[in-house]
Formats: sequence, structure tokens, C-alpha cells
Amino acid sequence: MGIKVLSPQARSTVFTYAIVVVAFVAVTVLDGMGFISHSLSGQLVPICAYVCLAVSLNLVVGVSGELSLGHAGFMSVGAFTGVVVAGCLTQAGIESELLLFVISAVVGALAAGIIGFLVGIPVMRLRGDYLAIVTLAFGEIIKNLLNNFYVGVDAAGLHFSMKDSSSLGMTQGTILINGPKGAVGIDKISTFVIGVVLVLITVAVVLNLMHSRDGRAIMAVRDNRIAAESVGINVTKYRLMAFTVASALAGAAGVLYAMNYSTITPSQFDFNQSILILVYVVLGGMGNIWGSIISAAFLTVLPELLRPINDYRMLLYAVVLILVMVVPHLKIYQRVTEAVRSRLAHKKPAVATEGGEGDE
Repeated sequence: MGIKVLSPQARSTVFTYAIVVVAFVAVTVLDGMGFISHSLSGQLVPICAYVCLAVSLNLVVGVSGELSLGHAGFMSVGAFTGVVVAGCLTQAGIESELLLFVISAVVGALAAGIIGFLVGIPVMRLRGDYLAIVTLAFGEIIKNLLNNFYVGVDAAGLHFSMKDSSSLGMTQGTILINGPKGAVGIDKISTFVIGVVLVLITVAVVLNLMHSRDGRAIMAVRDNRIAAESVGINVTKYRLMAFTVASALAGAAGVLYAMNYSTITPSQFDFNQSILILVYVVLGGMGNIWGSIISAAFLTVLPELLRPINDYRMLLYAVVLILVMVVPHLKIYQRVTEAVRSRLAHKKPAVATEGGEGDE
């Protein structure tokens, strides 16, 4: 009776989930023993948010093969939508922090997904540099719109204005979004546990899509658009699918990120934020989900680890980025990785016999 061995695809999936679970257990144990500093502990939720953003953007850049530079825009849509929803629910008397976060995250993801779908209808007909420019413009448009949003809530309900806070017409109540000052007075309800759960959900959504029939169609479009069209694959449909799912996941990550701070501003979700997320994807490997997890976590915490040498930490951070980009292209590195992959691919599993002994 033979032992069923996991396929390379299944092994990669198990390894991806294992990274998240092992990291969670290790950080929890180290934090409980007092080995994690207060400043580093404060980075745990942002790390989870950036991991979700990197994994979701990898669905567009790595799996779909499209260059998007507006991911921070979808993150901001989810963040500010989540803040408004949480404020309204708090005004309605809901006190459960978990319930507040779940509802806010779902609504934030839906809002970002809808915006992503509407933007993607015309954008996904473009390709290459044109797509990158349009998504970049979208991110800047969202940021500037949020700079002019004034939202408040009181007993009468939700109030909205694009003029100033005094135009909201509230005698008593709470201002949720105050134009360029952003969202103020946010209840900090994001936790590391919630962040890890959201990471697992994001990874599950992306991996399930990648390994599904739709995912294979998306990758077929990426590999050869003309060949995919010749066999009847609707190119725009599948590109739009990947873009919309990635936008929704970015919105949920934005809610997680926003609920970790008392104040967020639209300027935090600018072009530099989109580039930072793209760097995580590129350094982790295009289409490599577990690589995005490791690179996002490592590069987010690296500046904090280098804080003892504050005068040189950003210089060393830049050197690390360069090395991570250069080393994979060195011949010796390529030979070693090819040898390891070849060894794993040709490794023969043991076969169990009726007597309980395995043949090598």
C-alpha cells in the first residue's frame, strides 16, 4: 500500500500556511517572555496589514501579470470606510470590539472591491505602462478626494460635506473624517490575533483562486494573451476578476491598518505607499505567496531592528534592498537553488509494505 505524497503545489500551500502559524506562535511566546520590545510590539498589526497588501497585490502583479501602482488607493478606501462604519455602529450602541471590526472589515472590503470593479472596467482594457499610469492616477485622485471629505455622525444619523466641518450641521456628535486632518478619534480595536486571522483569510482567498479553474485562466492570460484568446478565454473578464479580488483584500487590510491608530490621514496612502507594497511583492517573488509574506514582514520590521544605529539605519536598509534584488541574479545563487529544486523534485518517497517496512 503506497503512501500518498503531496504534490509540489500542495507542499507550497502547506508551507505558506505553516509560515503564518509558526510566526504567530513564535511571536506570541517571545512577547509573553518579554523578549519583544514595546516599539517592535507596536509593529505587529502593521506587519499583518502589509502582508495582506503584498499578498493581494501579488495576485495582480505576479499572478495576473499586470503592473498596478494604485494599491494604496484601495487600502485608503477600505480604511476610511471602516472608520465611518465603526463610528456609526458605536453611535448605535454596539460595544463588542470584535463585532465592530468584523462588520467594518467586511464593509470596507466591499467598498474597495466595488471601486476596484468600477475602475477596472475601463482600466483592464489597457496593458503595460498605460495600466500603471492609470492606476497611479486613481490612487492620487482618491487621496485628493479624501482630503475634501468631512463626515460626522450624531443622533440624527450620518452627515457629509465637501466644504468644511462646520457645514455638517451637527450640534452634537462626532466628526469621523475631518478633511486633510483625516480620521480622528479612532477606537484602536485591531489586535495581532485579528491581524493573523486576516492574513490567513487573505492567503486562503488568493491561493484558492490561483489553484482554481479561474486562476489557471488568469495565469494563461498572463503567459500568452493571444493564445488565451484563441481558445476562447475572456481576457478582460479574468483580468478584472483578479483586480477586483485584490482591491477587496486591500480594503480589508486598510481597515486593519486604520483601526491600529487613533488618527490616520489621506497623505499616508500616497504613491510612496503603493511603491512600498510593490517592493514587497517584487522582493518576495512574482507569484510567490509565501515570498510576499516573508518580504513584507522582514522589510517592515527591519528599520525598527536597525534603530540602535539610527544614523545609518536607512542606509543599511537601502543596502539590504539592493542585495535582495542582486543576489538572486548571481550565477552561484541560481546554481544552488536549481540544485535544491532538482533534488526535491526527484526525491523518491518511501513506500509502505504490508509488513510495515518501507522500501527506499
